[in-house]
Amino acid sequence: MDPSTKAKLRRYAARFETPSFLEGDPSWFMHQVEGAANREATAFVASSLSFGARSQFLPKIQWLLDRARGDMDCWVRTGAFERDLPPDASRCFYRFFTFETMNAFLRAYRELMTRHGTLGEFVKARSGGDALKAVEAICRFFSENGDGAVIPKNARSACKRVCMFLRWMVRDGSPVDLGLWSDFIDKSTLVVPLDTHVVQEARRLGLLSSPCASMCAARRLTSSLAEAFPGDPCRGDFALFGFGIISSK
Repeated sequence: MDPSTKAKLRRYAARFETPSFLEGDPSWFMHQVEGAANREATAFVASSLSFGARSQFLPKIQWLLDRARGDMDCWVRTGAFERDLPPDASRCFYRFFTFETMNAFLRAYRELMTRHGTLGEFVKARSGGDALKAVEAICRFFSENGDGAVIPKNARSACKRVCMFLRWMVRDGSPVDLGLWSDFIDKSTLVVPLDTHVVQEARRLGLLSSPCASMCAARRLTSSLAEAFPGDPCRGDFALFGFGIISSK
């Protein structure tokens, strides 16, 4: 990476990784609740629905948090979600997710909580401090426990929403990311959350050549960003966001 691109990325990261980033971003929800377990659960559910238009998925996340009365951890752990999201395949919840889809996802999440306490404890025991192993373990558990749609079945795809959730949980010292897992996942192993928009911005900067949003592409982009942000490549996520904002004006 040439020095001017590095400087540009660092400048954008500093400008956009601020408290104001939370406005209109799904990470906002995890900052509205109290307690580590509840923040973790709120973040996981919010990240899992974060695709498509923000104007459409943000109200759906708020709807879930309202039904949980601000305690997502308790709502899932006790099975209270069954009242609000019965397994009805005929009712659409969000895009191609039906009430049945969401019920299966939350049942799998509850099963994880029953067996392991929290998602953090599950990941801690299976990741060996590596974020990609954490992604693989999360995908595998949900696939094997009845969730066939919300969490990717494996880590061959970019797993953008799971990688974003891990960024939230692992990166510390940030006004956006919580850093709840910073003591057992090394942030240098995080993989940049990759979707078609991020691919577009990365290609414009010469950081990617492939137009595909795959895990291979996400890891290549992460390696490139590590040149600008040694030890913390996912700080580059804010830089790419900022580059997109600036270049669209």
